Amino acid sequence: MCRLFGLCAGSERVTATFWLLDAPDSLTAQSHREPDGTGLGWFDREGRPRVSKQAVAAYEDRAFAREAHELSSTSFLAHIRFASTGALETRNTHPFEQRGRLFAHNGVIEDLPALEEHLGEARALVHGDTDSERLFALITRETEARGGDVEAGIITACRWVAEHLPVFAVNLLLASADGFWALRYPATHDLFVLEREPGQRLEHSSSLGTRVRSEHGAQKPLVVFASEKLDDDPGWRPLRPGELLHVTPTLQVRSQEALSTAPARLLTLADLGAVARASQARQPQ
Repeated sequence: MCRLFGLCAGSERVTATFWLLDAPDSLTAQSHREPDGTGLGWFDREGRPRVSKQAVAAYEDRAFAREAHELSSTSFLAHIRFASTGALETRNTHPFEQRGRLFAHNGVIEDLPALEEHLGEARALVHGDTDSERLFALITRETEARGGDVEAGIITACRWVAEHLPVFAVNLLLASADGFWALRYPATHDLFVLEREPGQRLEHSSSLGTRVRSEHGAQKPLVVFASEKLDDDPGWRPLRPGELLHVTPTLQVRSQEALSTAPARLLTLADLGAVARASQARQPQ
C-alpha cells in the first residue's frame, strides 16, 4: 500500500528529516515494503513548488536522503509508491504538480476512460498513466471553476468520482504555498493527523526498544499527516471516513464532513486486478 506523508508548519520554514529518515517507522524504512517510487515535494522561499522524484525506493535514492537533510519548507509532501496503476516511471511517481499545487494519493479509482471524458480539456494537465494524476486534474479544474477555492474543488471533484466511478479508496494530500488539505475516503485505508505543540521533543520508540530523538524543529508547532503513525506521540488520531481537513497559514485545523455516503460502486480487494490488489493489500509490518 502506498504511503502518504505531509507536514505543515504554517509560515515557518522547517526540515522534515526526523519523519523522512530518522524514526524507525520513517518513510525510508517504509520504502523497504513499498519499493516502486519515491517523491518529495516542497516550496521554495518564493512559494514556488518544487518536486524531486524517482521510480526507485527511498532507501536506494541518495537524492531523497540528501534533500531530507538539507531542505527547509513551510510544507512538505512525500509519497512512497507501491504501484497500482501505471508503469514504474518517474512521470507516474507522486507527488504531482499542477498550477502551483502539490498532490499525492493512496487508493484506486477505476474506469479511467469515463474520468478522462469528464475531464475534457483538463486532460492536458495529465502527463502520466495514473488514476491519481487524473483525479488531481479534476480537482484542479473544479478549483479554478470556483475562483481558486481548493476546498470546494476537492469536494466537488471527489463527490463526482464517488457518484460515477468504481472506487476502492481516495486518500489524498494537497498542498499549496498557503494551505494544506487532507481527505480520507471511505474507510478503506487509514490516514492519521498529529497537531504538535511547540516544545515537544521528537522521540520514537520501536518494538525493539530503540529510541530515536530529534531536537530540530521541536520548538515549532507542526501539523503532520501520515498513512501510519510515525512516532509515539499520543496525539495522533485517524481522520474519519469522509473527513476533509484544511490547515491554514496560521496552523488552524478546520474539519468538515466532505463525503457523507459510501461510493456508489465501492470496490473490494477481490474486485481489483492482480497488480492493484497486491499494492492495496500491503499492510505495515
